[in-house]
Amino acid sequence: MSSETAAPTSVSTHILDTSVGRPAEGVALALSVRSGDGAWTAHGASKTDADGRCKDLPALPEGTTHVRLDFAVEEYFVSSKHSVAEEHSTHQQAEEQQDAPRVRDSGAFFPEVAITFAVKPGEHYHVPLLLNPFGYSVYRGS
Repeated sequence: MSSETAAPTSVSTHILDTSVGRPAEGVALALSVRSGDGAWTAHGASKTDADGRCKDLPALPEGTTHVRLDFAVEEYFVSSKHSVAEEHSTHQQAEEQQDAPRVRDSGAFFPEVAITFAVKPGEHYHVPLLLNPFGYSVYRGS
């Protein structure tokens, strides 16, 4: 199959804030690509929408072998959308029952999340981020 008729390699993502059980809106992210030469190149940027999704990232250039998504989550956690007061109320009972971290008012423990993954030509990669103030996980979705 020639590269002119091959399906483009593409990436999408979404973020769910598992500490409050809702999408993380307005999180800035950057997309970088690496080809066989090993150098990272900025390739796109966006923000998550009201549903926590980012569907407008550009198709990957031919020859891309690895992709990096850099999520700027600190601003999300310190914004009014996810205030310390709201978080305190949500987690007050858990804190009373265990020796929970006492740094909730200091922003995010992870101010940035960088996810790097390998890609193959012509495939779509949906990479969801499950996020909370003190941890995160990712997986290849569909």
